Amino acid sequence: MHCTGPLLFFKACCVTSLLDPVLIAELAALGLGTGFLAGLLGIGGGMLMVPFITIIMGHRGVASDLAVKMAIATSMATIIFTSVSSVRAHHKRGAVRWDIVRRLAPGIVIGSLLGSLGVFALLKGTVLAIVFALFVGFSATQMFLDRKPKPTRQMPGTAGQLSAGGAIGFISGLVGAGGGFVSVPFMTWCNISIHNAVATSAALGFPIAVANVLGYVVSGQSVQGLPGGSFGYIWLPALAVIAVCSVLTAPLGAKAAHNLPVKKLKRVFASILYLLAAYMLWKGLQG
Repeated sequence: MHCTGPLLFFKACCVTSLLDPVLIAELAALGLGTGFLAGLLGIGGGMLMVPFITIIMGHRGVASDLAVKMAIATSMATIIFTSVSSVRAHHKRGAVRWDIVRRLAPGIVIGSLLGSLGVFALLKGTVLAIVFALFVGFSATQMFLDRKPKPTRQMPGTAGQLSAGGAIGFISGLVGAGGGFVSVPFMTWCNISIHNAVATSAALGFPIAVANVLGYVVSGQSVQGLPGGSFGYIWLPALAVIAVCSVLTAPLGAKAAHNLPVKKLKRVFASILYLLAAYMLWKGLQG
């Protein structure tokens, strides 16, 4: 069954009412956890959602290749909601660099559409799982080593930020993440404080998510074998439950981000990413 029309999210909620309680509990727990991480680390929760949604869908009979793609797309869709919730909390603290958001956003939209409409549809899910693992592992290493940028290094000009935004959007579209695992290291490399980088990354999650979701919906319309409640590559039941739960905990994560020491915040970020990269690499190599 494929849901279309203006009442899309309402239909998703209706679909969830038909789900078994165990599945709803699994998705709710995932939503609460990823919402907190979205606020804490500015990663939109995608790094956690993709592996776990892949597992959940696989246990319900969805082919591994398709499960990875749908997990990536569904993860990205939930970021529309978590980014709004977490960025409000960061904005109240004056931590969002809106000047950076304005310069990166145009490139992000272009890069996201290129990734989700083109490359994502052409690649197999197992290949995307390996891409996910490699980029996440690289980002974790950069954060864990805590390399210090040169004191004179600054954000590039408008053209440079447009290009950087394009790369962030494109990579995010392939791995279903809000871009924090690329944008946070990039901004800290340019001497933006970690707290400002996390907050600004949360704000960038919204244009990344909207542009990519549009691409996933369009590119998934002709795919065969999608499970019930699908809208393109997006699995609406998971979107509905995770989105509702994640917006509850995203502000708590944002509050915690401003109370943790910088080095500890980076190490927490890196440790989580290593674990999830290892799982997705194993998943991709299995295929």
